[in-house]
Amino acid sequence: MSASSSDGWSRAQRWLHWGVATLVVAGFAIGLVMVALPLTRLLEKILAYQAHKTIGLLVPPLVLWRLWLRARRGRPAEEEAMPPWQRRAAAAGHAALYALLLVVPALGYLSASTAPGQIETVMFLLIPIPHVLEADEALYETLRATHQILAWALVLLAAGHAAAALHHHARGGAVLRRMWRG
Repeated sequence: MSASSSDGWSRAQRWLHWGVATLVVAGFAIGLVMVALPLTRLLEKILAYQAHKTIGLLVPPLVLWRLWLRARRGRPAEEEAMPPWQRRAAAAGHAALYALLLVVPALGYLSASTAPGQIETVMFLLIPIPHVLEADEALYETLRATHQILAWALVLLAAGHAAAALHHHARGGAVLRRMWRG
């Protein structure tokens, strides 16, 4: 498929973009709340963890679907007015975003798998998801810390991505308009 299949993104590509963005923001916010909740609010804490885990399990397949659509349909042509260094920066930023969208949830799942408490992961509070690793406190601490650091990196990179889109939009670029309306 050619590098540019149309002047805009398909409806599915746009929905996946905004859907994953919404899930990332919600998952990050829930993550901040769940770790801050005291054990005296155990039910709320468990529900927050399960919501966070559900979001984390949803993101990778949606990202893979988005990557499949991009490979199949291509992407809109880059704006001619954008300097080459900005195109390279955008490509590197997108690659990093896609990598983090896959790695951060994987690390969260592995962290839950190795957690000493072995609290079950239940997607949508209905579907039990088996853990693939045994409890291992040292590995858990490493995975959890890496998950947290990379989650912050993901959110900061996504914020930079949004700021760049707004910057180009304010200068008359079509980047945001194409992702919003196709």
